[in-house]
Amino acid sequence: MSKLNVHVEGWDAVAARVTDAWHQAERGETVDGGHHLSFTAWERLAAVLTAKRLELLRHLHRNPAVSIAALARDLGRDYRRVHDDVEILTNAGLIDRTPEGLHADYDSIQTTIAM
Repeated sequence: MSKLNVHVEGWDAVAARVTDAWHQAERGETVDGGHHLSFTAWERLAAVLTAKRLELLRHLHRNPAVSIAALARDLGRDYRRVHDDVEILTNAGLIDRTPEGLHADYDSIQTTIAM
């Protein structure tokens, strides 16, 4: 995955994007929906994507980790705090957990904030 599109928008905008993709598929068109993650409020995005968590994501992008303990050691941070951050970022869809470990496969995060 090269780009993750993060949106701060209402449910109507999310539904419209899904509906557009559905109609394209019904017409037999190729649907290139990309990878999207939506938050309904700026405060929710800001609560998930803190400075420390962005640092963690950047590190994982360059250096996938086999475990949370290994990631905490690499970052020089407390295991418990890194564990909590990994859980939050995984639940938000920003970190992938596989049998091989933790990784963030996208090269960039593009943010769109509806006014």
